Amino acid sequence: MTGPLNGITVLDFTRVLAGPYASMVMGDLGAEIIKVEQPRVGDIARGNGPFIGNVSSYFLSLNRGKKSITLDISKPQGTELALKMAQKCDILLENFVPGTMKRFGLPYEIVSARNPQLIYASISGFGQTGPYSQRPALDVIIQAMGGIMSITGEEGGPPIRPGASLGDITAGLFTCVAVLSALQEREKSGRGQYIDISMLDCQAALLENAFARYFATGEVPKALGTRHPVFTPFQAYQASNGFIAIALVGTQWPLFCSAIERLDLIDDPRFIDGWQRTLHYDEINPIISDAIKAKTTQEWLILLGGLEIPCAPVNRIDQVASDPHVNERNMFVEVPCPGAGKAKIVNSPLKFSRTRAKVVRGSPELGEHTVYVLKTLLKLSDGEIESLIQQKVI
Repeated sequence: MTGPLNGITVLDFTRVLAGPYASMVMGDLGAEIIKVEQPRVGDIARGNGPFIGNVSSYFLSLNRGKKSITLDISKPQGTELALKMAQKCDILLENFVPGTMKRFGLPYEIVSARNPQLIYASISGFGQTGPYSQRPALDVIIQAMGGIMSITGEEGGPPIRPGASLGDITAGLFTCVAVLSALQEREKSGRGQYIDISMLDCQAALLENAFARYFATGEVPKALGTRHPVFTPFQAYQASNGFIAIALVGTQWPLFCSAIERLDLIDDPRFIDGWQRTLHYDEINPIISDAIKAKTTQEWLILLGGLEIPCAPVNRIDQVASDPHVNERNMFVEVPCPGAGKAKIVNSPLKFSRTRAKVVRGSPELGEHTVYVLKTLLKLSDGEIESLIQQKVI
């Protein structure tokens, strides 16, 4: 069974996180990903620990199933080979600082002249235009500038970076949406196009509710811990032996009051709905917090779950890894990985009734597929490949 992107080839110049995440998702969906890396150096993420054998677990988590070729695009022969490969591909991805691909002789105008059907996507910190466009950016820079750190953490506390690289990963996912949309449009027009993805733009899009509230009220959103700015209760509470997340929406307030043995709160006008409870948060929160501390997490899960009130334990990573539901959904798989034997990684969350998203192998060794790709994609001879090796183009 093949993936929905079977037959699509991606020429991937990206490195570190945002771009590799985008191409990883496409690869899981069946696209062939040709990862272009600098000879003898490769993607700098290959040096990020911890290691499984001699393989970076960081690099593995973003580059499973890809083919790695080494190519020095700073040399004219490397540029020409890249152009020839782009003629054979459907998608080109890059995440250099704007202007870098032009310096290498590979801007969209030149590449698309060779292949008008090519979809060319550039991911950068701030986009191809605007006063910040030439600035380099990493995840924490974008999270800081995009506002998410200002609304993460405990109220009154310092700004906190969320525990995942949301600046990079959000940009990677938006890139996938854009590229797949362009592929669909190409079916009608027969033409490729250029896509400009800004990590900062993506952060603004991710914070739609925070901006909506600011534009509506003029009040600057702030950090609220785990609670929701509109609904109450909607946060993590401390039970007698751990933490439990409780989310109340709709008409479940009377049931919740019954569960915490506070029937007197049901008709209190201060707490009649989620918004009123939020407006009177300082009054209602101590009552709820004290009530939740009276039972264990498991006791609350049974009690609230029986009333169909959304609730969940606040799990550690090891608890998620052993969760029976997540494992039943096959979210962790072991794959063969050069240099590491077998490695356990997170599977694709995309599940189709016919065309399957799947992970078939781990990350490639640097340049593992250079000869294979040059022979199969460009039909180069052994002699031509040996000459490129001697010239240190590959």
